[in-house]
Amino acid sequence: MGSRRQATGGARQDAVAVERRTRNKGAAARPSALLSREQKLELYYWMRLTRTLEERLVALYRQTKVVGGLFRSLGQEADAVGSCFALERRDIMSPLIRNMGAMLVKGAAPLEILRQYMAKGDSPTRGRELNIHFGDLDRGFIGQISPLGDMVPVMAGVTLSFKMRGQDRVGLVYVGDGATSTGAFHEGINLAAVQKCPLVVIVESNQYAYSTPTWKQTAAKQMVDKAVGYGVQGLQADGNDVLAVYDVTKAAVDHARSGGGVTLVELITYRRKGHAEHDNQSYVPDGEIEWWAANNDPIDRYHGVLLKELGFTAPELDAVDARVRDEVDAATELAEQSPFPEPHDALQGVYADPAAETPLWFREGTRAAVERNERAEGWGTWDAKSGKGA
Repeated sequence: MGSRRQATGGARQDAVAVERRTRNKGAAARPSALLSREQKLELYYWMRLTRTLEERLVALYRQTKVVGGLFRSLGQEADAVGSCFALERRDIMSPLIRNMGAMLVKGAAPLEILRQYMAKGDSPTRGRELNIHFGDLDRGFIGQISPLGDMVPVMAGVTLSFKMRGQDRVGLVYVGDGATSTGAFHEGINLAAVQKCPLVVIVESNQYAYSTPTWKQTAAKQMVDKAVGYGVQGLQADGNDVLAVYDVTKAAVDHARSGGGVTLVELITYRRKGHAEHDNQSYVPDGEIEWWAANNDPIDRYHGVLLKELGFTAPELDAVDARVRDEVDAATELAEQSPFPEPHDALQGVYADPAAETPLWFREGTRAAVERNERAEGWGTWDAKSGKGA
């Protein structure tokens, strides 16, 4: 238990130290200083929308209306929102299960996310996939896959194509601290580094890989230190400061777009919910979650910055909160009215459209011959004599 508490304390100290270094750079030198007043309020809107939508999904999950698992980003909203906000429309992003905020910034709608979680027939994947496992290249995001780290080599390939075509585009991929210990991560970032691909790799250092604390799965003191081994630029920021996240990601994006190659960005944050909603977090030391909630919540922190440093008023922020509630309420009502998929929907768009093709000419009119010659009695429950299954 002593080691676990030391690790927790170290994470807190790291977050404080990173915040201090970021602040010491000077406000005028930060890319976020160039954001308009509207853009700064947008950052608050996207974080608030992310949290409110996830809270609504929790309520639906407890009503058994969510099919499958529910994966939250509580305490990490600034990572997804601040980093994706640094991308341009033409850029491509690959999220993980805790990056719903990035999906929203890139154009995913609360309604389609709700339908997706509820496995509705008019969801982006027609009820076939879970949570935010869907993509849309027109809006600039690629559908994720579950194996951790595997999207790094995918995005290495995507950004290599940008370079080979001479396109002025950047790719961004998210991984957790645990994914940096996988072979896919190593191979992907190594290839991207050698080829100088315009790729930004965001490592959300949230202290746990499922239930394994970071100090148990890597000897590296900081994830940013791993950049040196690949010969790429390494940057680090306080992941619970949305402006700091934007600043460091904007620097990495500009570096990639100018031909500088890969940047590994470590965002120090904390996952205040379990791996999924069913995870009771029994592996977390007492008081750890409460400390982060009370002292380092990204939305609370930015709310204070907006009021105390950036000249916003409480009524302005209250209006954003009300807008978010109305949008989530309206999306929920529509999602609940959506139908579940029809059985034949499962045939559409799997390998080709249309799902049923005309039989090959030599198969036409030969049903009896096919059944007699290709369905021997030894094949499971087939009864060749009756021509029916048992």
